[in-house]
Order: sequence, then C-alpha cells, then structure tokens
Amino acid sequence: MKIGEALQKKLAKKYEPSTMVSLKFNRYDVALKTDEEGNPILLFIGKADENGTIKGDRYTRRLVKDSSGAVIKDHWDYKGKTQ
Repeated sequence: MKIGEALQKKLAKKYEPSTMVSLKFNRYDVALKTDEEGNPILLFIGKADENGTIKGDRYTRRLVKDSSGAVIKDHWDYKGKTQ
C-alpha cells in the first residue's frame, strides 16, 4: 500500500507529543506514534482487531532537520506487514 496524498495531509499535522494516536482514514484504521514535537514518526495502517492491534502495513518516517530547525529530508519508508 502506498501513502496517498490525502493521507499525507493528515500525516503533516501535529498531534499530541510522545503518544500513540488512533484514528480512522477512509476504510482503514490508523495508529500514529508521535515524537516529542508531535510529528508522526511511526504509522500502522490496516484493520484493527478487538484488542486494537492493527493488522496491515507499517511505515517509519525519516525526518531530518538542520541546526536551525528547517526540514532537510522528510519521507516515509515502508517497513513491511504487521501481524
């Protein structure tokens, strides 16, 4: 599964820092792990089971900033299926 433009817009938002955020996106369940600034850095997307564990795909974010805080590199890497 590829991260589409609509999901990219949701991932560009800031969320509560250092937490796991659960939300729905179209027909998928999504869980985001945020860093200390509230940027999503870990993404699980698929179908949640009765325990809330998502079975689907996992992505990690590469977010590199320079010394002044400007973003140099920002992209999502596919890390495989989750069970």
